Amino acid sequence: AEPHADWMKASLLQVIDMLDRQIAALQARMDALLASAHTLLQGEAILRSAPGIGPVTARVLLAHMPELGKRNRRAISALAGLAPIACDSGNLRGRRCIWGGRKRVRDALYMAALAACRSGPFQAIAKAMREKGKPAKLVLIAIARRLLVTLNAAIRDNKPVRT
Repeated sequence: AEPHADWMKASLLQVIDMLDRQIAALQARMDALLASAHTLLQGEAILRSAPGIGPVTARVLLAHMPELGKRNRRAISALAGLAPIACDSGNLRGRRCIWGGRKRVRDALYMAALAACRSGPFQAIAKAMREKGKPAKLVLIAIARRLLVTLNAAIRDNKPVRT
């Protein structure tokens, strides 16, 4: 073994330990902020009632999508960048694709869709789409969009997601 390997390993472990402490401090501050704002705490509980939505996704949605519950399904999908946009011109009909919107929200919902596809009501939807030959990423984006629309309705109605 290299003579400096132990020193480098110890140094890296110290950096990791410091980062872990900072993450814990930020987590505590977020928890305190949520506890002090009843509407945020209630919103987090509603969001967490959906399959695939964990604490990180719920907090990303609360922080980056203040329009949640205040817009219709098409508008909320477009804001997140999950709406299929037509690329048509004249007689040319291009592929529909997603673009724009809030990347951080889209990333969080993509990860939530991965979890939601493994169990719950979205599993059957994802399976049916895959059986029709849809590409895997298209299925995940479709589930992410459905999840966002479901969460939007739940926040609007102030009721947990029914599974």
